[in-house]
Amino acid sequence: MLDAGIFDLKLIYPWIVVRKSSRFCVVASDAKAFFKTVRKSVTLIEAAGGLVKNEQGHYLFIFRNNKWDLPKGKIEKDEKVKEAAVREVEEECGIKVSNLDEKICKTYHVYTNRGEVVLKKTHWFHMSCNDQVKLKPQKEEGITEVRWFEKHHIEPIIENTFPSIMDVLVKEGLTGVKIKATIK
Repeated sequence: MLDAGIFDLKLIYPWIVVRKSSRFCVVASDAKAFFKTVRKSVTLIEAAGGLVKNEQGHYLFIFRNNKWDLPKGKIEKDEKVKEAAVREVEEECGIKVSNLDEKICKTYHVYTNRGEVVLKKTHWFHMSCNDQVKLKPQKEEGITEVRWFEKHHIEPIIENTFPSIMDVLVKEGLTGVKIKATIK
């Protein structure tokens, strides 16, 4: 347990990764103020993506870096969040988004990029796809597979995905299962 007053994500995150800690707790009297301080202390990258549903009620997932994931990517300079979400989904999966609906939620996760600790904030949206086109993974982004899953057959996703993706699935009622956060 750490005191929020002496917390430095740039120092703590590598320590957590090395120890493969599955539990980590920070005590803060004002969680929102603490999180604001953390956000300002590291590079913040904003991204957008979607939970895409087709006409048959199946959901679209990608397989990247040996994990199931949802399509998403960085928001480009002067690009609106919703535009980025649609662009990234279409680029990563080879589909045409037919409808962009309301925002689901936003998630945060931490990783290192070229030795720098980065906080990624991702905006998630409901999307629809009417196309019956052949799915095409964006291989240059490390995506090796794009696949539709039925709502009641997403066990492979739940067994091998990231905690932030589970947050989206739980929020949408696709699963009640929550996985413990792991550092990889």
